[in-house]
Amino acid sequence: MDDKQILARISEYVTDEQELRERHRRGELAGDEERRRLQELEVALDQCWDLLRQRRARIDAGEDPGEARVRPPGQVEGYLQ
Repeated sequence: MDDKQILARISEYVTDEQELRERHRRGELAGDEERRRLQELEVALDQCWDLLRQRRARIDAGEDPGEARVRPPGQVEGYLQ
């Protein structure tokens, strides 16, 4: 995946998140279902942002950005902000 594809995926996930929140506001989703899906989206977004940062860091270091890899949820979720 290149940067443009990663950013497109991030945009899709953000749109999904907004739609879920709106559906919940209208009472169209069960709370547990929304929370589960929102949690999945948060993890996926964190993984995408991490992958994008890895790619950009590799470019800055003169390395191949294609060597960047999606890290497991436990790793990206454990980062301090």
